[in-house]
Amino acid sequence: MTRPLKPPNSHNSSINFLRRRPALLHLLCAAAIFSLALFALQSSLFTGNRRLNNVDREKLRTLNDFQSSVQQCVANRGLGLTAHIIDHCKMVLKFPPGTNSTWFNQQFKVFEPLEYSYDVCETILLWEQYRNMTTVLTREYLDARPDGWLEYAAKRIAQLGTDKCYNRTLCEEHLNVILPAKPPFHPRQFKTCAVVGNSGDLLKTEFGEEIDSHDAVIRDNEAPVNEKYAKYVGLKRDFRLVVRGAARNMIAVLKGSVDEVLIIKSVTHRDFNKMIKEIPNPVYLFQGIVLRRGAKGTGMKSIELALSMCDIVDIYGFTVDPGYTEWTRYFSEPKKGHNPLQGRAYYQLLECLGVIRIHSPMRAERKQEWSDVPSREMIRNAHAAALHLKRNQSGEDGGLGQFGSCKVWGNAGTYGSGPISGSPDMSDTRKKSNYNKWEVMPFKSLRKEAQDHFIQMEGVSLYKMDGNKLEDLVCVRHSLKSDA
Repeated sequence: MTRPLKPPNSHNSSINFLRRRPALLHLLCAAAIFSLALFALQSSLFTGNRRLNNVDREKLRTLNDFQSSVQQCVANRGLGLTAHIIDHCKMVLKFPPGTNSTWFNQQFKVFEPLEYSYDVCETILLWEQYRNMTTVLTREYLDARPDGWLEYAAKRIAQLGTDKCYNRTLCEEHLNVILPAKPPFHPRQFKTCAVVGNSGDLLKTEFGEEIDSHDAVIRDNEAPVNEKYAKYVGLKRDFRLVVRGAARNMIAVLKGSVDEVLIIKSVTHRDFNKMIKEIPNPVYLFQGIVLRRGAKGTGMKSIELALSMCDIVDIYGFTVDPGYTEWTRYFSEPKKGHNPLQGRAYYQLLECLGVIRIHSPMRAERKQEWSDVPSREMIRNAHAAALHLKRNQSGEDGGLGQFGSCKVWGNAGTYGSGPISGSPDMSDTRKKSNYNKWEVMPFKSLRKEAQDHFIQMEGVSLYKMDGNKLEDLVCVRHSLKSDA
């Protein structure tokens, strides 16, 4: 026979509550201590073990506010992507569950992931730096760099037969045809630039007139520009970034577009030099920059080129929206090998950092406005905060100014002085052309914003050295005297 349960004793309940109360207080205290420790750990990511001063705290608040703004921008513009903040610099971009991951990594036997981690502080430092850089190889860069002619020049010449330029005259013969003395293009030279990729998505929307309305248009490799595709990709042709394998096709692709500037992506070689000597077009070598980032390919290099000379960079034809099943080109059969989700996430991050503006079929029907992208003032403040904390972490002097990343210095003459690119054995077509117009352009002919920037930078050109360090720049000082 079971005994009836006794009613709870209020006295005993009070005793039990009092016994549990210290344990509850201990848990609350432990949680508070953990939160403080977590904040201290986050704060030390950039400031090391140093005690945070008021300036550092203010910089952290600036970066936290910036992260929140970027997060909101991704939510508004990401077409399903979401941004998850880890700390004042770290952020993860995630695709919605069920996104079709179509790219398969043969090496690791896995499909492309649906989330990607980024360091927003490092990213904003990198891309704001591009706004002040030269991305065309010049003679002044090779002259200023300690190993410029002996080692670096050899890396930019295919089929040289040696790993170093022991015979400088021979190396100059290879490079002179595409080697200007000074930068032919300058930061802020153009207000708006369109970078046109080759995605088949371009055929879904008629962006042609909009693309042609830009001050400069940059295209990739053999992408055709003709009446057949005019309403989709436009007809304006100012710059074309080409890889080594495209050299044999360039004469046919150009089809009399004598002013279109060719930028060779990697190395020059005999096939390129033979082609260059027969055409009137300006041709230069992209100043090689090797940096780890979240997107690859010629399209990414075209954005780097555009940002180094344009205030506003609009991108088209990058297949930047999720949901498609394969990488296609608007003028040929599908091409394998791209990892579209990784590029999609990174381009979205760049848009919300104010680096680029994305145009795609999924946005074509709605009015494009950019109020949800952080303002230039907020971006400048975030850049200053990230730079301060990075230098504080490394123990660098905070008063290094705008040239704090210059590791190598050189000197050159006034703007527009020095030899122009070319060689004695060029064809009459090239000798009589205006291919050198960029190299001898008078300073007073530059856009006012470009002139102001040149003066604000004290006549210094910045070049990125190869490698993954943001800090390693070659800086060449020019005389500010000019025909202006």
